[in-house]
Amino acid sequence: MHANATVERPDVGATAAQVEAIFDRARVRRIELDLDYAGAVTPPEAWILLQHGAAKLVDVRTAAEYKFVGHVPGSIHIEWQGYDPVPRQRFLEQLRAVAALDEPILLICRSARRSDDAAFAAAEAGFTRVYNVLEGFEGQRDHNRQRGKIDGWRFHGLPWEQD
Repeated sequence: MHANATVERPDVGATAAQVEAIFDRARVRRIELDLDYAGAVTPPEAWILLQHGAAKLVDVRTAAEYKFVGHVPGSIHIEWQGYDPVPRQRFLEQLRAVAALDEPILLICRSARRSDDAAFAAAEAGFTRVYNVLEGFEGQRDHNRQRGKIDGWRFHGLPWEQD
């Protein structure tokens, strides 16, 4: 019975070390990818951070994509609509309403392009710990121009749901 109790309760020290290692890799990617924000994480790394309550996940896709294509359970939906000043301001206002400027925030979109733009805008607006989820929710297109077969959140078999 004692062994079961040990299995059910994760080692807090190991969890903290695992989380910090992910943020360290994200900072290295910032340099490698020449990013103008805190860094980037892979979908499996993002899932670990979410499981340990170490970050919030904000999905920046359109409402239709979020609802019909699917989304990560517990993610926050704030649509990114590019660099048009009004929608950009709306995005930043909504982001400020759900996260502090120094709180770890993971941004995800379909293929990591829009979330990269949104991360740049968030960093420019003063968010110091904003990270892009590489590969996105659906991933890159394959040779048949289909997504989800090379990489992405769903490709990795991570939890998602659909309305």
